Amino acid sequence: MKWLVAVLVSSAMWQGAAANEQVAASPTLSRIASAGEIAVGHRSSEVPFSYLVNDQPTGYAIDLCLNVIEGLEETLGLGDLKINYVPVTPANRFILVRNGEVDIECGVTTNTPERRRQAAFSYPHFLTATRYVSLAEQHMDSVQDLAGRSVVSTTGTINIAQLNELNRTERLNISVMLSRNHEEAFAMVASGQASAFVMDEILLAGLVSSATEPAAFHISQATLSSAEPYGIMMPPDDPVFVEMVNKELRDIYQSDTIQNLYEKWFLQPLPPDGRVLNLPLGPKLAAIFANPEQHVE
Repeated sequence: MKWLVAVLVSSAMWQGAAANEQVAASPTLSRIASAGEIAVGHRSSEVPFSYLVNDQPTGYAIDLCLNVIEGLEETLGLGDLKINYVPVTPANRFILVRNGEVDIECGVTTNTPERRRQAAFSYPHFLTATRYVSLAEQHMDSVQDLAGRSVVSTTGTINIAQLNELNRTERLNISVMLSRNHEEAFAMVASGQASAFVMDEILLAGLVSSATEPAAFHISQATLSSAEPYGIMMPPDDPVFVEMVNKELRDIYQSDTIQNLYEKWFLQPLPPDGRVLNLPLGPKLAAIFANPEQHVE
C-alpha cells in the first residue's frame, strides 16, 4: 500500500511539474494563470454560435469554449478561472486578440490562410459556405441574378472580398454596399435598400428564421465559396496554448459532448424564442470531429 501511495504521489508531482512547464512556456497561459481569469471574446447576435440572451453570452461556440476552459482548469491545475466576457465585432476581433485583450475568441471567425498570418486557430468546429439572401418575390437564386444590383455585406468579413472578386471576374457590375453588422445588412434587404446580402449560409439561416415572415426571404442555391471552417481564434505565436486548446477540443470531439452540443444548438429549440434551425450534422463536419488532426491548416 505504501508503494502504491508513493507511486501516486510521484505521478501527481510529475504531472504538476509538467503542467507548470506548459504554463510557463505559454505567454497566454501565463497571463491567465497570473490573473486568475480568462478573457473570452463573444459576438452579440451570431445565432446560434455566439449571441446574447438577457445580456448573457450564449451559443454553440460559447459552450465549446466553456468546455475547453473547464478542461484547461483541470489539466493545468488553474483552479476556477473567472470568465471575463469581451464583446467583439468583425472589425475589431483580430486587434483585440493580437493585443491580448482577448485570450480566446468564441464566435464565427473563418480560418483562412490570410487570417492565419494575424492569429492562430483551433481545430474546426463548423463548416459553412457563402451564399446570399434576397426577398423571395425577387426570384433570385443564381450568381448571375446579382448582376447590376446593389448587394450588401458586412465590413471586416471575408465575404466582402469574395463578393468583390466575383464582381470583378464575372463582370457583374454589382454596386457593393457595406454594413456595420449582419442585422443592418439583413434589414437593408428587407426594406429593399439592397437586393441581396452576401454572408455565411448558416448566419443567413439564423437571420431568416428569426424574421417576422421567414417565407418572405430566400437563401440562394448558388454559392460564392466552397465550404470553409470556423475555428476558435487565439493569439498568434503561442503554439503551446494552441496545442492545449486543441487537446481539450479533441477530447470533446471524441466524447458524447460534441453530439450533445450539436443537437442542442442545431436541432433543438433555441433560446430565447424557440426557433429551430433543423440542421443535421453533415458528413464533412462529422469527419472533422472523428479525426480533427487531419483537418489542421
